[in-house]
Amino acid sequence: MKSLLGLLCEKTIGILFDSLFEKLKLNRMNNRDRWGFAESILTFIPGNKVYGSMRSRNARHGVAFILPFIIGFLVFMASPLIQSLRMSFNDVKLAQGGGLTWNFIAFDNYKYAFSVDPYFNQRLVEEIPRMAINSVATLVMAFVIAVILNQNFKGRTLARVIFFLPVILSSGVLPGIESQNEFYNMMQGINEEIANSSGVNISAGLQNLLSVSGVGSGVFKVLFDMIDAVYDIVMASGIQIIVFLSGLQAISPSLYEAADVEGCTAWEAFWKITFPMVSPLLLVNACYTIIDFFMKNDNRVMERINELMQRLEFGHVSAMNWIYFAVAAAFIGLVSLIITLGVHYYED
Repeated sequence: MKSLLGLLCEKTIGILFDSLFEKLKLNRMNNRDRWGFAESILTFIPGNKVYGSMRSRNARHGVAFILPFIIGFLVFMASPLIQSLRMSFNDVKLAQGGGLTWNFIAFDNYKYAFSVDPYFNQRLVEEIPRMAINSVATLVMAFVIAVILNQNFKGRTLARVIFFLPVILSSGVLPGIESQNEFYNMMQGINEEIANSSGVNISAGLQNLLSVSGVGSGVFKVLFDMIDAVYDIVMASGIQIIVFLSGLQAISPSLYEAADVEGCTAWEAFWKITFPMVSPLLLVNACYTIIDFFMKNDNRVMERINELMQRLEFGHVSAMNWIYFAVAAAFIGLVSLIITLGVHYYED
């Protein structure tokens, strides 16, 4: 069984890399149709052919939509970001008369994060796989729910409202009320005591049984981790459902009518029409989901950073934040590369 599972994994990885290689070759062949830096600049300069194209107009509309964020970032976030980067290379202490004292120490704060701090590396290694699994599960769940909510049935509007409730519940106000609610904490403690006193944990017992039997223990461990995190997955899927639902509603019904005339089954229509047409939104949702899980309050890496922040270790905190930011950016870049190679755009 293990050799069969290993063979299947090798075949799957081989097919994935072959498809990525073919996609890269196709992208190089079509590179003449891609816009470069010059076209991007000409998009915002009137009086040229690029400026009057539909693609340029769409690009300018997109920039106009995100312009408030760009202005807010430059006004409120750019200066603290630069100051945080500067702190990561200095030993920053509170001065007796007020203010801060800066002592340049180069990369010592980064060395402390990697080789001295007993928890940062451990929690970083533990949290990244968990967040990766939860991100994939959230995307799959959001897409499946969006497909279901896109069907015609009675009470569809109510169902959509119910599935959007996690966005409101996880807005930041209610989680604070939940964590400070004495009754909620008491009920949670009673639930944990009952589970511990009974000695019966169905999830752990079934997982141990499958592990002893040797039936794909690694795969089942991932599945059980997703089941244990179902609360976090549901709470994080509201925005993704709305984005996928908007993409599904933008698909022209004539495509499904033509497929039905040609004798296409519902399963074939899903993979030939629905999924390719919604695939551009997969990249948006993937980036949003990864950032959301990296910034969650129950993230143990963030908990460690907050602990050091309470000790006023500004240099160590800044270095850890930038390391964490680099890991998140690399993870988003890798996922974006993989998803982009499989995205189908309308003009393709």
